Amino acid sequence: MIVRPIKTRPLIPPQDDLLYVIKHGLLKYRLKEKSIIVVTSKVVSIWKGDNIKINQIKDKDNLIKQEADLYIDRRKVSKDYDVMLTIKNNILIPTSGIDESNANGYYILWPKNPFQSAKKIYEFIKKEFKLKDFGVIISDSHATPLRSGIMGIGIAYYGFNPLRDYRNKKDIFGRKLKMSQTNIVDSLSAAAVYEMGEGSEQTPIAVIEEVGDIKFTSKKFSKDLLKIDIDEDIYSPFLKSVKWKKDKK
Repeated sequence: MIVRPIKTRPLIPPQDDLLYVIKHGLLKYRLKEKSIIVVTSKVVSIWKGDNIKINQIKDKDNLIKQEADLYIDRRKVSKDYDVMLTIKNNILIPTSGIDESNANGYYILWPKNPFQSAKKIYEFIKKEFKLKDFGVIISDSHATPLRSGIMGIGIAYYGFNPLRDYRNKKDIFGRKLKMSQTNIVDSLSAAAVYEMGEGSEQTPIAVIEEVGDIKFTSKKFSKDLLKIDIDEDIYSPFLKSVKWKKDKK
């Protein structure tokens, strides 16, 4: 597998033309069929204007609560971390995904319709580069419970089946697998975010080539195939033991 970070000019909030940047960034490379194009959520948010000037917000916690689907009161979080714990778009993420780094004085929010944005990026690349089979992922950085450091996670995707299914197949000793599925979206996001970096690299796009065993499709799935209801999740006892709050919107 080959992961190529694509260097671009900075995208400037409150709004900038991401499609122009994608086109000119990818023109440096000859895009191949069966590639996955990963775009960081921050530049998608800037493209869509999903950001707020920091000096316009009196209380960041209120903004976090408004953006979150569920949240835990800050008093429950270690004082060593300036975060609130939240769930947004069915993902456990600190501070509703709001980011201040490389933001030029703005709070960058998570994209409001990430799957719609992934589809629009997909359709643009298909038209401009005449590809037939490829995929798009919108990624972000993510902290994993009980693990130090951050890694990439996918918050939206388009153009391919996000799961590799091993159910009813046999392992090397002939035992039939009952539950195993590989999360392709998060696996590729982790590789891409590692190459794109977290600082001043100025590489908000990555192209992943030579990825094996992906089923490409241009149809839109009726639901997010990665989403699991909290009642069905393997971590359900832990997640449901927390006294989550919901902001009145």
